[in-house]
Amino acid sequence: MNTSFFQRRTLTTLLAGTAIAALAGCANVSSLFSQATGSGVPLTGAQEVPPVTTSASGTSFIAVASDGAVAGNVKTTGVVATMAHIHIGPAGQNGPVIVTLTKAGDNEWSVPAGTRLTPAQLAAFKSGSLYVNVHSNAHKGGEIRAQLKP
Repeated sequence: MNTSFFQRRTLTTLLAGTAIAALAGCANVSSLFSQATGSGVPLTGAQEVPPVTTSASGTSFIAVASDGAVAGNVKTTGVVATMAHIHIGPAGQNGPVIVTLTKAGDNEWSVPAGTRLTPAQLAAFKSGSLYVNVHSNAHKGGEIRAQLKP
């Protein structure tokens, strides 16, 4: 029996399966953004609670799909950020962290892959009660903030 033939065939099948899975993953990310709501939303210190006087600013590019899948990032200027999160809470109120963003660069924070909101969090998003903020050593509670737009 020719085992090298079967090894090559198995390897070819595995590689083809991996390629199909990778393409499906790309399609899912693309699908998320096509069915998602959300666009560039400015972060400012004035939106923090209490308001913060700062020259820092940022833009949130966070998308939420109808099934609760979340993707995107926050880009900042004028701040040395220590953390960034998505919180649940309406404008003018602070609330608990529901998603911790990961540092993607000096001035960029990203939603971790595979993040999904619970049904209650998705309902809060749809009512305008999710926000993103960026923390710094100077403003540990948050230096800039933006309500996410449904």
